Amino acid sequence: MTKSTSKRISNEMFFQLIALLLAIIIVHTLFVTVVRPNADYLINQHLEMAAAGEDYVVPRSLFIVIKDLEQEACFILMIWALAIMGYKSRNMVRERAMLELPLISVAEGTRILPEDSAQLSRPLQSLPAEQQECLLPRALQTALSRFQVTENVQFATQAVDSVCETENDRLDSELSMVRYITWAIPSIGFIGTVRGIGAALGQAHEAMQGNIAGVTSSLGVAFNSTFVALLISMVVMFFMHQLQLAQERIVLDSQAYCENKLLRFLKTRR
Repeated sequence: MTKSTSKRISNEMFFQLIALLLAIIIVHTLFVTVVRPNADYLINQHLEMAAAGEDYVVPRSLFIVIKDLEQEACFILMIWALAIMGYKSRNMVRERAMLELPLISVAEGTRILPEDSAQLSRPLQSLPAEQQECLLPRALQTALSRFQVTENVQFATQAVDSVCETENDRLDSELSMVRYITWAIPSIGFIGTVRGIGAALGQAHEAMQGNIAGVTSSLGVAFNSTFVALLISMVVMFFMHQLQLAQERIVLDSQAYCENKLLRFLKTRR
């Protein structure tokens, strides 16, 4: 692992920790100052109407639906996952920009011999360290180095395929945290369901005496937590699949760039 790669991994881990901390602070602040006060106000208002014998509609306010701890945790995880995917999307933009650069300039009909590899490698070696760590420069540099040493076009092609395949596996493995979050969100929703149903069963004796307020409130916790968790999970899954698609396209486009700009011009004397 190069020094630049190690630094990149450390920066990404630091970003993820800061993103999680900020998500907790922002979401918890909104819930404490906005969501729960409004939910409590609506619930108390309807309880007073019920106690006075007035007709009222069971509240379905957004504040009431998302007021519980499980929904708060789901929103925190959603923001954290979106922040991680945003960071990786920025890397994809940088990788995409490399495809627009003239890293290899070879005129049509030109033959690239093994002894020409060193000259073609100089523009790649002169790139900033951050750009050299991108997929396309690494694939081109590896192909030229392999061609210079082996004087075999097939080995150079295999080198490009190997670099792209390794990069694809790396990008896929780095989505493991996002995949865990997409699993954890509905799981937290089901925890809220179990908690709500358990609380409702614990208040069954009150319902038998005619007071169903506690039971309905607990069942509301159960169903609302599952509803919000599944909805958030669908949003996170959508963006995760879009990111994964963008990553796969980068690898395929980089592989095609190497084929069109370099590999098809490689020739040996034999």
